Amino acid sequence: MKAPRLILVCLLFLKIATLQAQTPQDRLYELRTYYATEGKLDVLLDRFKNHTLKLFKKHHIKVEGFWVPLDNTDSKLVYLLSFPNKSAKEAYSKAFVEDKAWKKVVAETTKEGEIIAKMESVDLKMTNFSPYDWKNAGNRVFELRVYKATPNNLGNLLDRFKNHTIELLEKHGIHNLIYWTPTESSQGAEDMLYYFVVHKDKASGLASFKEFDADPAWKKVKAETEAKAGGLLTVYLKSEYLMPTDFSPIK
Repeated sequence: MKAPRLILVCLLFLKIATLQAQTPQDRLYELRTYYATEGKLDVLLDRFKNHTLKLFKKHHIKVEGFWVPLDNTDSKLVYLLSFPNKSAKEAYSKAFVEDKAWKKVVAETTKEGEIIAKMESVDLKMTNFSPYDWKNAGNRVFELRVYKATPNNLGNLLDRFKNHTIELLEKHGIHNLIYWTPTESSQGAEDMLYYFVVHKDKASGLASFKEFDADPAWKKVKAETEAKAGGLLTVYLKSEYLMPTDFSPIK
């Protein structure tokens, strides 16, 4: 084997070994939300289950999970992908959309019209305190919560979660799964926090958060951190209860 070729092979093996040794905290996550056109949610779900998952695997796109809201009035599908880094995401995604097999699937599944009315996406990085307790348990519901911090207070909000909130959530039966912040300024890198928690069911989740809000320890932490910051740490909260699809890797 000629020296230049040997060097290229060695570099390739080194790159593969590096990616394999990568921890979950190092990866780039993409949270996507699809809104199916009216009456087309089942078609969209079947396309993922029977075709898209195989093509994701072919193009090294790791699927973390698929969910639909418990009260799915908007025909939504929420799913999470991960990549070694941004350049890998761009390369893998380009190869995926250009795959002739994928183009054939799209053509076949849209013969009677588009099946996706709208799509939202955000690139995320895991926080340095995220537990990443991503093991499969089953028989539970997931809750996706999104916070927007007040100006210049994302750091204070993250510190509050790291030093206090996570422990208090567990105290009240709210299991922490994963925490992220966006990677891009245009998507809220300076003020947004996304996270997943899990509950036995929605009723348990609502009851647990009610207990959490009433906990004197939480009230003390909230008052102290807001006094230090000079006001509220958050101005926006979105919460949605989700159940995994039957083809989701995590349940």
